[in-house]
Amino acid sequence: MTLGPDDTGALALDTEERAATVVGAHRLRADWTVIRLIGEFVPFAPGQSVAVRVPQHPNMIRRLYPALPPSLDGKLEFHVRTVPGGWCSGSIVSDTRTGDEWRISAPEGWLAVDPEATDVVMVAEGPGLAPMRSLILDLARRPEPPRTHLFVGARSPRDLYASDMLYLLTGELPWLTVLPVVQTDEDPDWVDEWHEACRVDIGFQPEEMLSGSLAEVVGRFGPLDRQQILVCGNAAPVQQVVETLLATGAPAEHIRYEGF
Repeated sequence: MTLGPDDTGALALDTEERAATVVGAHRLRADWTVIRLIGEFVPFAPGQSVAVRVPQHPNMIRRLYPALPPSLDGKLEFHVRTVPGGWCSGSIVSDTRTGDEWRISAPEGWLAVDPEATDVVMVAEGPGLAPMRSLILDLARRPEPPRTHLFVGARSPRDLYASDMLYLLTGELPWLTVLPVVQTDEDPDWVDEWHEACRVDIGFQPEEMLSGSLAEVVGRFGPLDRQQILVCGNAAPVQQVVETLLATGAPAEHIRYEGF
């Protein structure tokens, strides 16, 4: 099920570039970094992506999802993962430094929670967690947030780069349930120095994680025929999740998804 932006009430495409300065680049895994910036206000909606130009590749535009809802003080956060063979994403992860100036423009996308929704299911694969976090933090501003279940998928327990953040969120937001999903229960047999450097004791325990692909695990909870459903992540797993949702009884008109 694919609808156009006009069906969502999303902001019109804004092509004006805004400047933002990197105030922190936090390497969490060999292939993951969280980048925080402060700059001019960017008029995006929670769940949208934006076009980004970085000093390492000033003539190349990448689309990234802010992991925070819009803030008037210009705070931005992006979760970036190295794409195999992707020299642009690889340099963002390894070479971003405090003081770098990014150029942000062109918000677009239609992941959004309807104002009348009372039961929401979010499915996030890899970098698809960023827009879901933005939406969850925005929902927290509502007087009565909808009951929300977030499935977040990773290759292995170690690949759940935001496990501590998600665990803390569930303690702060009683209406939020997080279900971590891993394809394999075993971590790779090589040492990730970045993981070791930032290891914390807070997070989901192995027994709290569900094994299987996102599509397999989400399918076990079907039919999801009364919930609004949002899905985001890499194109192939997103398509698998959507096909499973439809096959297990979720109405197409209840699903919004974006793959990249």
